[in-house]
Amino acid sequence: MASVFTKIINGDIPSYKIAEDDRFYAFLDINPLVKGHTLVVPKQEIDYLFDLPQDLLGDMMIFSQTIAKAIDKAIPCNRVGVMVVGDEVPHAHIHLIPFNTAEEMDITRKKLSFSNDEFEETAQSIRQYLSK
Repeated sequence: MASVFTKIINGDIPSYKIAEDDRFYAFLDINPLVKGHTLVVPKQEIDYLFDLPQDLLGDMMIFSQTIAKAIDKAIPCNRVGVMVVGDEVPHAHIHLIPFNTAEEMDITRKKLSFSNDEFEETAQSIRQYLSK
């Protein structure tokens, strides 16, 4: 059975897409820790990040770097943190989280809620920096 991320990649479940290429898909987390919290997933459905072939894992980090730089320009923050938890969805993924304090990176914190318009505005704000 396809993971929720595969369903998002295939367009069966809507998402606030940031970017995609032939191997990766980046989209806003709908249960974010902070504004701009983004997930990066390989299109190939593999459960555990460290089971990815080395070239795919390396390229995923390079793809993530591009997204993180755009987040850093779009969202006021000190840094964009990278987190891998991996037990929420059985599909390898990386969390990119803009933060000002370490507490904002705590995955157990209460998640934020945004309207559709707020998510769309955030996604557009990040996307505008992808080509710059």
